[in-house]
Amino acid sequence: MKVTITKNCMGDRNCNNLCPEVFKYDEDELLSIVQIDPIPDHLKDVVRQAAVECGADAIEIEE
Repeated sequence: MKVTITKNCMGDRNCNNLCPEVFKYDEDELLSIVQIDPIPDHLKDVVRQAAVECGADAIEIEE
């Protein structure tokens, strides 16, 4: 699984709160970034949850 954050990111940090192992908040850019690629198997479900809960639809997943 590969995850990207699009330019639609609003920086609400929901994904960071759900899965800090994968998502990190960039204080300079004021948006979230993906820290690891590819996503480990044990984190895939929570990453999918973060994508579903993203209010800006800014998380794209490639299975």
